[in-house]
Amino acid sequence: MSNRELAKSLIDQIPESRMYYVISYLQGAAIPDEIPNIETIASIEELENGGGTLFTGSTEALFAELMEE
Repeated sequence: MSNRELAKSLIDQIPESRMYYVISYLQGAAIPDEIPNIETIASIEELENGGGTLFTGSTEALFAELMEE
């Protein structure tokens, strides 16, 4: 029995009161993985090559620094 066949047979055993949760999960699982855009890919490559900026402060300090730029 394949995984797909097993999943289909298990669905028949799920009580109607819990089916909402199964449907929600399956809808999320059916969405294809997101592909990063060009800007995100470039940022990842920059970090992998030793570039970028490391921030080691509070969230409040980070936002204050970002507002200065």
